[in-house]
Amino acid sequence: MDLKTILFEINEEIAVITLNRPERMNAWTGRMHTEYRWLLAELEANNEVRVIIVTGAGRGFCVGADSKALQGHAEKGGYDPGTSESIAMPGYGVRPEFDAPFAYHFGLTKPIIAAMNGPAAGVGLVLACFADIRFAVPGVKFTTAHGKLNLPAEYGLSWLLPRIIGLARANDLLFTSRIFMSEEAERLGLVNRIVENDSLLDEAISYAKMMKNSVSPASLSATKRQIYTDLHRDVGASVRDSESLLNDMMKQKDYTEAVRAFIEKRNPNWTGE
Repeated sequence: MDLKTILFEINEEIAVITLNRPERMNAWTGRMHTEYRWLLAELEANNEVRVIIVTGAGRGFCVGADSKALQGHAEKGGYDPGTSESIAMPGYGVRPEFDAPFAYHFGLTKPIIAAMNGPAAGVGLVLACFADIRFAVPGVKFTTAHGKLNLPAEYGLSWLLPRIIGLARANDLLFTSRIFMSEEAERLGLVNRIVENDSLLDEAISYAKMMKNSVSPASLSATKRQIYTDLHRDVGASVRDSESLLNDMMKQKDYTEAVRAFIEKRNPNWTGE
């Protein structure tokens, strides 16, 4: 696909996706969503990629839906996602609960880190919340945004926020659509870490390297699936599934390698097999 709104690079098994509409603060469009999903599908299928980082070009992470698109919805008298039926389906087919826009992130096998370099609003905040880890620079604004546009909470944000930061705190952000800063987001538990702007991407890459070097590919994949699957089921089902995975994964080469590395007090050499 000819990518016009997104950039990406792969280095040392880490893919960095950059939303690239800096003149519009990386406002989300149907074209960007189409390109983003196509790229996620490509990276998910690439065995040379272990961790994915999503960030924004310029001063913004993603300020939500493009104002021109919002105007178009108003003129048409209804919502138009701006995507075609042939859009890529990364993460689909794993669990029915994940087969929906943005929920497909939970069906992916690779961890995603959101490196929030600037403001995030509406669908931009949704995108960050569907990441597994979130870093942000200090002093930037976040908002759910929907209430001020006479809209419902977007793309599962009413499901996500209570699970990330708790019901009372989520209700505050969802009912008011108020602006809150990245420092408050960290206090709420929405952001894992505040990082100075000039070192944000380096910090995210360093974290990604630590993750992929210390944890096997199979373990990362299985753990991610467990986390988001367990949000939908009882603890007994979680325990039974973990026992089945334990039995299967102990037969893998990376388990043998992990034990040897532990005994020999060295870093393991993961094969991903």
